[in-house]
Amino acid sequence: MSENKPIKKFGAGAISASVWKNELKDGTEINAVTIERRYQNKDGEWQSTTNLRVNDLPRVGLLAQKAYEFLVCAKHDDVKAAEE
Repeated sequence: MSENKPIKKFGAGAISASVWKNELKDGTEINAVTIERRYQNKDGEWQSTTNLRVNDLPRVGLLAQKAYEFLVCAKHDDVKAAEE
């Protein structure tokens, strides 16, 4: 598993959204968002999955909006700081 850590993480119950900053081979930086659900398996061990249930979708929508706001505001703040 990768040692990289997300730059921001949002959570709502068992659902979480992580925002990542990735650098391409040419040095370009891009952002990505992953959404996962945590659960306990039959042995009581914590697992995560990207498979979501219908009842998870409202939380997914909320977290996707939070991640989007974070990325848009962060980009706006970077532009604003560069202008000063």
